[in-house]
Amino acid sequence: MEFGKASTESINSIDFTLPPDGLQTLETLKGRPADAFSSFVGCAKWGRKEWVNMIYPAKTKEADFLDQYVRHFNSIELNAVFYSIPGPELIRKWKEKAEANHTQDFVFCPKFSRTISHIKRLKDAEEATDLFLSSIYEFGKYLGPCFLQMGDNFGPKNMEVLEKFLTYLPIDLDVFVEVRHEGWFADPKVRQELFAMLSRLKKGAVITDASARRDCVHMELPTSQAFIRFVGNGSDFQASDEARIDEWVQRLKLWKAQGLEKLYFFLHQHDEKDTPYIADYTIRAFNEHLGTAIPTVTFLSEKISGKEDMTKQRSLF
Repeated sequence: MEFGKASTESINSIDFTLPPDGLQTLETLKGRPADAFSSFVGCAKWGRKEWVNMIYPAKTKEADFLDQYVRHFNSIELNAVFYSIPGPELIRKWKEKAEANHTQDFVFCPKFSRTISHIKRLKDAEEATDLFLSSIYEFGKYLGPCFLQMGDNFGPKNMEVLEKFLTYLPIDLDVFVEVRHEGWFADPKVRQELFAMLSRLKKGAVITDASARRDCVHMELPTSQAFIRFVGNGSDFQASDEARIDEWVQRLKLWKAQGLEKLYFFLHQHDEKDTPYIADYTIRAFNEHLGTAIPTVTFLSEKISGKEDMTKQRSLF
């Protein structure tokens, strides 16, 4: 993931402190725990050859990567469907792999196709959207929320376009929106209008925690569900990334006490080879401090290429 990538030289000088809760979060969370809380942690893709001999058995074929992935995680941020609208038969194939191999409740969280978000820019996108939805509904009980990622050049002047598109979607479809244009965050009035509109339509907002775009860590919850995309900086900054996860745990613990109902937390790295390590650290932290019971990642070796096992949980607080 290249979005929000900072130069190696600048990372140690970045203030990774999470901002205070936004105004919409204060409106959404009512100050008492929800009746139930569930948490999903995963990666952005399963097709990583670097994970063979790490979490995938030796000689695992690429066609079988998903079969292995669902044995380690309870969710995936499904970026694969962004590049083209998938056919129903492909979705059914992925669903069958989850059915056959998962050892826990598993959900796919598909990203809206770029045909809808980046090419048509939400205008006259009804046909493409219907095609996309008819396919992903094939996931059945394995369908988690969808997320709509808009391009960097999709700014506040498109507020009405965004609202019209979201209004077109089925009411019962869980959707989270990610905006990246700086204008959505720079003007307090625009910011408030955006998150109030999402709240009114019962759509969530993606929070993207990336090093070079701290404005996207907006801490606004239009609904009582959170969808967080965490972008780490790799093994050279392991301590920094773990400290960032620790701070997220503290905030999420507070949100849970105030009424957060569901959490989707997806781990990215600019170099994805180390993602299972930081994902496992996150799962262990959630289990210890949020009271979840997500199975931890099973690694095939404590040392890989001379690298010490990063999964040993240090004291968080």
